[in-house]
Amino acid sequence: MKIFFGVQGTGNGHITRARAIAPKLREAGAEVTWLFTGRPKDQFFEMEVFGDYEWRAGLTFQTRHGNVSYLHTALRNDLVRFVRDVRSLNLTEYDMVVTDFEPVTAWAARLRGIPTVGIGHQYAFGFDVPKAGVDLMGVQVLKYFAPATVGLGVHWHHFNGPILPPIIETHLPHAPRKGSKIIVYLPFEDVRDIIRLLKPFHAYEFHVYNPGGPVATEGKDTHIRIKGLSRQGFREDFVDCGGVICNAGFELPSEALHHGEKLLVKPLHRQMEQMSNALALETLRLGEVMHDLDAEHLATWLGADHSHEIRFPDTARAVAEWLMKGDLTINQEWVESLWRGTRNINRMM
Repeated sequence: MKIFFGVQGTGNGHITRARAIAPKLREAGAEVTWLFTGRPKDQFFEMEVFGDYEWRAGLTFQTRHGNVSYLHTALRNDLVRFVRDVRSLNLTEYDMVVTDFEPVTAWAARLRGIPTVGIGHQYAFGFDVPKAGVDLMGVQVLKYFAPATVGLGVHWHHFNGPILPPIIETHLPHAPRKGSKIIVYLPFEDVRDIIRLLKPFHAYEFHVYNPGGPVATEGKDTHIRIKGLSRQGFREDFVDCGGVICNAGFELPSEALHHGEKLLVKPLHRQMEQMSNALALETLRLGEVMHDLDAEHLATWLGADHSHEIRFPDTARAVAEWLMKGDLTINQEWVESLWRGTRNINRMM
């Protein structure tokens, strides 16, 4: 089977999900052409698993100081180029088209009347999941940004709907956990604000991954290490850390939950998906939420000794096998069987 698979590359979460499913599709015998959009081509890194992938500019959201800016989003996106890319994308030779919230692929298929599978967290919002920060713009973005004929939504709970467990790389080496070692990934925040937040907590070792690359801190702030984005470096820090501080996206919190890491999220303001994710974590009692860079809230979280571990099944393999069947019907028994393979464990740090 030949599959055209579009991936939204604005953040790293969609790419992480694609990394999990790519080898499973290859093992299943699929021939996949990958398309990535949402950031400049030279800002994609460690992409070997996707082979000779394609790139288009696509669409992306602009943020300022932890808030989505719809004005800058409208000004910075080249809509003429987007329409041209949609019209010129050739999908005729493929047996199936898949989009992970990637708009060029989704709209190219819709324009030509080609059935499309949408895979990703955003497609869970078509069902009765916790929602917060709901506004007309957010609802329209989720509905029309990358429309699909069939949506395979993923979430931390099924919420009594046809929603799958997260698609993550389920195998990661374990090492003795260092309770004072904390990973920080807040790409939508100003790194100077992050440093100010972490500065008073000298008893902890913060590994801050910064999209802008390494930044020198003052000599007395050796407990704060600012690093550039590196998948390998991040994984090495992740296996023995004692907690994760991140925005309220989906993939990194999913990995933190799967490996039993203590979790603190800071949702991106005016972004319905992240605000809803924060609400879901609170509702399910799986993590802590701070809505601003709050030192008092951080101190409380650092002092807590309890985390949650949810062992998710190999959803990536199940989805790859489902795609290879070519039947776009979502069977509820199949969904329930995946959730039966999920184990919830409460852990003391």
